[in-house]
Amino acid sequence: MDLRILPLAVTMMAGPQIVAAVILVTTARPVRVCLAFVLGVAVATAAGVAIARGLCALLGQAVSPGSPSDRGSAATVFQLVLVGLLALVAVKNYVRRRTVEIPKWLGSLMEAGPGKALMSGLLVILLMPSDIAVMLTVGANLEQHQAGWTAALPFIAATVLIAALPLLVYLLFGDRARHAMPRVRAWLMTHSWAVNIAACLIFIVLILTP
Repeated sequence: MDLRILPLAVTMMAGPQIVAAVILVTTARPVRVCLAFVLGVAVATAAGVAIARGLCALLGQAVSPGSPSDRGSAATVFQLVLVGLLALVAVKNYVRRRTVEIPKWLGSLMEAGPGKALMSGLLVILLMPSDIAVMLTVGANLEQHQAGWTAALPFIAATVLIAALPLLVYLLFGDRARHAMPRVRAWLMTHSWAVNIAACLIFIVLILTP
C-alpha cells in the first residue's frame, strides 16, 4: 500500500467521529465506554476496508485498474471523482457554517454505556460518507498495487490510534485532562464545520500529491 494513504487515518476520525470520542471521555465510566468505542472503530474500519478492497477487485475484473503511475487508470479516475465530491462537501460546510446544528446523537453520548459506545464506534465509520470515501480510496490503492487486505493494517492501526487519543490523554494526564475535555468538547461541537473542511482538504491534498 502506498504510504501516502496512511495520513488518511486522520480524515477517518475528523469531524463527528473525534467529537464522539471526546464526549465519551467525559462520561461517568470513561475507560470502559471509550474502550468499547475504540473496539467499534477497529472492527468497522477493518470490515470497511475489506469490503472496499473486494469491490475494487470486482471493478478491476471489469475495468483494468491500471498501474499506480497511470493517471488514466480506472482507480485513479475514481479517486479524482472523490476529490470533486469532497471539494463540494467542503464548500457546503463553509456556506452552512453559521446554521450548522449538532447532531442529536452526539448529545446522547453523554449518557452512553459500553454497548451504545460500541455501536457508535461501528456506525461513525460505516455510515459517514467521508469515511466510506476514504475506505474506497484505500481499497482502490490496494487494487492498484495488487496488495491484499493485510497491507492496509498500518492504516487500520493508525485510525484506531487516533480514535483512542482522547482516552490516552485522559489516562496520561488524569485530573487535568478530565477538566480540559469538556472545553475541548464544546469547541469541537461549535467548530465541527471547520474540522470537516480540514478533513476534506487533507484528503484532497493526499490524493493529488504525486
